[in-house]
Amino acid sequence: MQSVKEGHEGVRRPPVTAERLHSVLAHLARRHRVPGAQLALFDRGEKTVVQTGVEHRDHRWPMRESSPVPVGSITKVATATVVMALAADDDLDLDEPAGDVLGVSGLSDLLTPRRLLSHTSGLPSDPADPAGSCLRQVRAAELVCPPGTAFSYSNVGYALVGSLIEAVTGMSWREAVDAILLQPLGIEPVHVDDDAAVAGHAHSGRPVEQVLPPMLEPAGALALSAADLVELGRVHLGKPGLLDVVTAADMHRRVPVAEPYGLADGWGLGLAHFGDEEDGWLGHDGTADGTSCHLRIDQAGECVVAFTANGAGGTELWRAVADELRHLGLALPHQRFRAPGARPVPVPAGDFGTYRNGVIDYTIRPGDDGGACLDVDGEVFPELTRYDDATFTVRDPATGRATPCGRFHGTPGAATAVEIGGRRARRC
Repeated sequence: MQSVKEGHEGVRRPPVTAERLHSVLAHLARRHRVPGAQLALFDRGEKTVVQTGVEHRDHRWPMRESSPVPVGSITKVATATVVMALAADDDLDLDEPAGDVLGVSGLSDLLTPRRLLSHTSGLPSDPADPAGSCLRQVRAAELVCPPGTAFSYSNVGYALVGSLIEAVTGMSWREAVDAILLQPLGIEPVHVDDDAAVAGHAHSGRPVEQVLPPMLEPAGALALSAADLVELGRVHLGKPGLLDVVTAADMHRRVPVAEPYGLADGWGLGLAHFGDEEDGWLGHDGTADGTSCHLRIDQAGECVVAFTANGAGGTELWRAVADELRHLGLALPHQRFRAPGARPVPVPAGDFGTYRNGVIDYTIRPGDDGGACLDVDGEVFPELTRYDDATFTVRDPATGRATPCGRFHGTPGAATAVEIGGRRARRC
């Protein structure tokens, strides 16, 4: 590496060495009791990869640089990049109704690839029948908002995107992603149901199996190493061969109505935005069964950071690693959850009730302590605190800390919807 590097504002910083990265990762992985983790950094032309721990707690196989970890929803970045490559070749029109692409009836003309990629389709998060037909699920879905009006994270939407890829290419989703994206990047395709995929682990340390319905493969089926994720991220630094400049700019541009509270600070076509529009980063987070993975892309600084962990504590580990990377000079943005100076206020009586997203019910009700709590299909999150900017926190049962959770939509006391984890739920 070079002896010094410059930040966004011309501030020179020393290089981040492999030794330092490994020291940070190994120490924090032990603290957070994560069996194994990988960290990869591409910084102005040079890639550094470190890893620590084991792939599987019982077998004690060491985590390798190439170990493929189930990356969950970061799969959506790969799926979206394939769609944009098809659009760049004029094989797919992002604004054509999905039903026309598929040659089927019964789908709203407002469901377009662009809205599906940006989670502004209004489709619910998950299918009512994961073993059923994707088209049947979409036709029967109760929309959480009119298409094109608001953000609501949707795995069902990406299942439909996978169907579009198959219709346009004549290949299965797996074959298309392999041929169009992974092979050109030199990435060996591994999926969550492959024996080669690294095991996830519960908070107790127990290995867990991956469970993913075939319908949702385009939303979460890939297993990749942190080094692989860096190569995927480099596509969005302008690495030649897949996306032309105009198509890439379309993919990266923030969608005005896509305001993903709790997930990121903005959204494009398959990529989240973290931080301000002027100096923010692109990326995506992903959790599979017992894994937590994170990708960040700094286009201005020509930098990619990728992290994988095969334990349920991986998200907390990532936050700690990101803090250390900031100390080392990387300008990773902090996510904002509340307006500056927001104050706690009582939950208006009219906002108690049940809100629904597909098969998931979110019930906000009075708590045993006289306050409020959130009930998600029987799982109770206590100490719901509402703020005067309409956001709210709950106490995380795993950490005991107040955690940003969601926000209300509508007039206080007459909320029409809530947004939790980026999913919008309508008042029942």
